[in-house]
Amino acid sequence: MNSPSYLTNHFLIAMPAMQDPNFHQTVTYICQHNEEGALGIVINRTIDLTVGDVFTQMKITGTASAQTKSPVHYGGPVQMERGFILHEGIGDWDSTLEINGQTGLTTSRDILEAMANDAGPARAILALGYAGWGAGQLEREISENAWLNGPADNELIFTTPVEERWSRAAGLLGVDLSLLSTDAGHA
Repeated sequence: MNSPSYLTNHFLIAMPAMQDPNFHQTVTYICQHNEEGALGIVINRTIDLTVGDVFTQMKITGTASAQTKSPVHYGGPVQMERGFILHEGIGDWDSTLEINGQTGLTTSRDILEAMANDAGPARAILALGYAGWGAGQLEREISENAWLNGPADNELIFTTPVEERWSRAAGLLGVDLSLLSTDAGHA
C-alpha cells in the first residue's frame, strides 16, 4: 500500500479556471498537510493595511521598524481577524509551527513586538486569515484540476513582487499559465 503524499512546504497554484474569488489566481504556501487536512497562507494577495497599521491597532510600540510600510497579506478566508506571520528562520517564539527547518508560521504577539523593534525575522509576511481544507478535501480538489502543486521556494515567497508570484510559481514547474485554458473539464 502506498503511503499518502502530503504537500507541506509546497505551493498550490490556482488553475486559470478557478472561479472561487477567495483563490482566483492565487499561490498558497502549504504550511501543514496531513490526514486531518491542510493549512496554508496565500502569498500573492495583499489587503489595504500595512504592518505599521497592525502595530498601531495592537498598541505595539517600538523603534522605527523597516517593516512598518510592508503590506499585510490576505492569508485566506478562514479566521481573517487572526494574524499569521510566515517567516524565514524558526526563532524561539511562543507559538510557531516549524514547516521545513528554515521556515515557520508564528501566531504569537512576541514576534510582532520583535518585528516592531527590528529584532524579528529578516524575511517575513504578515497575513490575516488562512486557507484550510478538511480531511481529503485538498486531494479531491487537486484531482479535479483546481490546482497545480509543486515544491515551494523561499526566494519566490519573500523576494518576488506580489503581482508576479502566480505566474512565477507556475514557471517553477515549467508551466505557462497564459497558455492554459480557463475552461474546466476532464479528457
